[in-house]
Amino acid sequence: MIALGCDHGGFELMQEVKKHLDEQKIAYKDFGTYDTKSTDYPVYAKKVVKSILSGESEKGILICGTGIGISITANRYKGIRAALCSDCFSAAATREHNDANILAMGGRVLGAGLACRIVDTFLNTPFSEGERHKRRIAMIDAPDEA
Repeated sequence: MIALGCDHGGFELMQEVKKHLDEQKIAYKDFGTYDTKSTDYPVYAKKVVKSILSGESEKGILICGTGIGISITANRYKGIRAALCSDCFSAAATREHNDANILAMGGRVLGAGLACRIVDTFLNTPFSEGERHKRRIAMIDAPDEA
């Protein structure tokens, strides 16, 4: 299952993503927001993160106005690798190299057509399982030695 979350800035694009997922028959759980009334993106980022960390969802999609704030919030949690993507190359690379588990996008940055292509790329690209990539991912969650 895919966990979905957005704030008011990402609401309209999320509706397009949901239609696309419905057409693809991809199961998802919508954690809100449910309208365009101003709200706080960390609320929805945290709901999606909890769904992934609990094992309820395999991956997540987060959308705010730019995708920046919502991805920063998600990346504060160990085990979460949220990638802000505005193109298909980045979406493929972050799955192949980083095993990203959350796609973040900007609702005020992307059109629906490109956003849905990015979603498809993200969801359909497997992690490479390359040793160097596994090593680097382990380094992300390692205790800070600075």
